[in-house]
Amino acid sequence: MNSENILTRRINQAGREGRKALIPFVPAGFPDKNVFWDIIMELDGAGADIIEIGVPFSDPVADGPVVENASIRCLEQGVKLSWIIEGLRQRRKKINAGIVLMGYFNPFLQYGLKKIAADAGEAGVNGLIIPDLILEEARPYLRLFEDNELSFVPLVGLNTPKERMIEYSLITPGFVYLVSVLGITGTKSGVNPLLRTKLEEVKESFNCPVALGFGLSSWEQLDTITDLVDAVVFGSALIEHLDKGKKVKDFMKGWK
Repeated sequence: MNSENILTRRINQAGREGRKALIPFVPAGFPDKNVFWDIIMELDGAGADIIEIGVPFSDPVADGPVVENASIRCLEQGVKLSWIIEGLRQRRKKINAGIVLMGYFNPFLQYGLKKIAADAGEAGVNGLIIPDLILEEARPYLRLFEDNELSFVPLVGLNTPKERMIEYSLITPGFVYLVSVLGITGTKSGVNPLLRTKLEEVKESFNCPVALGFGLSSWEQLDTITDLVDAVVFGSALIEHLDKGKKVKDFMKGWK
């Protein structure tokens, strides 16, 4: 995968503009199927650099209660990968942001890896985040993803050894996603004192932008590490905002 794919370009462009790239996460079909695509378009119009669309799954092991409950609601509406792909296919030309699908391996496996790579690439997806697909198990599919211009975006954590990160760096992802906590999404426990040290290791290991996520709800959380972060991912805070019937633009204003 070319390190200058659209995901890298979007984040680097934000840096040239003197800001952090914004990566909102929303489960597909949330808060309901009738308004989901309107929310995606609003996020795009409000300044999202990359939009992370969650693929609902019944057993989201890395997700906290906010994301898990939202995903269950989407599943109850019958949201499937095919619905996501078709929706993107119809709207992708109107969306400026990069698009990443975040989902657990089972839905992709059920859809068919060859088919999802082809269909997602054709629909304008730029990357995949699959938390439970480790590097060794991902290797058979990396060429398939690359052939369809899909970046396999690795997740690394506070406990990921530097040697392991260097292995991931060799697949030249569009960006690397650092999990800011040892836990699940939505955790709000302040900045772990180990985070700056880990960010420095990530910067040394990867030749691509670094996105920070899990539990982010305000810029204040980044005060001591902002120089090491290229992009921020926010999911639970946005989901809670939308679930209260509040507007996308009001949420995004707080991140500009």
